[in-house]
Amino acid sequence: MANEQAYRVGIVGATGMVGQRLILLLDKHPWFRLTTLAASSRSAGRTYEEATGQRWHMTAPMPESVKKLIILDGEKDIQAIADQTDFIFCAVDMDKQTIRDLEEAYARAECPVMSNNSAHRWTPDVPMIIPELNPEHAEIIPVQRKRLGTAHGFIAVKSNCSIQSYLPAFWPLHEKYTLTKALACTYQAISGAGKVFSDWPEMVDNVIPLISGEEEKSEQEPLRVWGKVSAEGIIAATKPPITTQCIRVPVTDGHLAAVFASFEIKPGIDEIKAIWKGFKGLPQELNLPSAPKQFLHYFEEEDRPQTKADRDLEGGMAVSIGRLRPDSQYDIKFVCLSHNTIRGAAGGNVLMAELLCKQGYIRQKS
Repeated sequence: MANEQAYRVGIVGATGMVGQRLILLLDKHPWFRLTTLAASSRSAGRTYEEATGQRWHMTAPMPESVKKLIILDGEKDIQAIADQTDFIFCAVDMDKQTIRDLEEAYARAECPVMSNNSAHRWTPDVPMIIPELNPEHAEIIPVQRKRLGTAHGFIAVKSNCSIQSYLPAFWPLHEKYTLTKALACTYQAISGAGKVFSDWPEMVDNVIPLISGEEEKSEQEPLRVWGKVSAEGIIAATKPPITTQCIRVPVTDGHLAAVFASFEIKPGIDEIKAIWKGFKGLPQELNLPSAPKQFLHYFEEEDRPQTKADRDLEGGMAVSIGRLRPDSQYDIKFVCLSHNTIRGAAGGNVLMAELLCKQGYIRQKS
């Protein structure tokens, strides 16, 4: 897609951790041209460079293309932002009701919203999409548009970052062998809380065995991804049951999961590895720009995957798996890893937008 035909894109919540990651991913994106940045009223009216200042937390430098962009007010300038963009990414830090109202206001202004927030994950007619797993959930968008009274505006949301390390590994196995129960303990990076070590010193040399609300999300959201589209909305699945513990650990990026699983039909170890190697989703079939070539990557080395070594695999968009073996209480156990601010947040959101553009749900305004 030539640059002059690129979709015009905005980011609401551009100064935060996910907003910064989105800026890096959109810089030189072949389909998307970042035209508009918005944040809170504290940042509005300033250049992005001025507003972000020392709070630029990415290891890569701030792109020159955004430094002089003037930040708009994400709450007050909705119509202006909608007029300047074909769609927006939303990654704001507000209470859930305020986020729900804000995202619906953008949608009603005929601006599709790719949400990184959790506020609409259980709204029945809002699809929560992991592009390789449940792209058909986009079929609910016309139902949502009817409720909102829009021709083009809608909201689509990504799932919680913690489930994206292990749910993709379960997905093709459940289709063939039927998962009956699972346990996942996640070891989650501090960037998942929007933090770096310099502003969270208590995390240095420390582990915190609580991430508020995370275990509930990790147990329930997979059931919605496994859900079915109905005339009223997405109906969540009732099984398989997943129990989790979510722990904050002192690493910058990357969510690691220790996983245990049982099935109706017990698969062999070599069968599982072959299924993971061969698994492709619609993004791979469509050759979307952000789609990893090998979505599920299995490491035969006994000490892999490792967070620091493997989180950036395929630009941070692949899921790494290792240590697959039989278990004495479950059928199998293994370890898996995903980059939480790329695959689990900004990158997953960009891939979802690519998919919805390709499927025709997002159009370019004349």
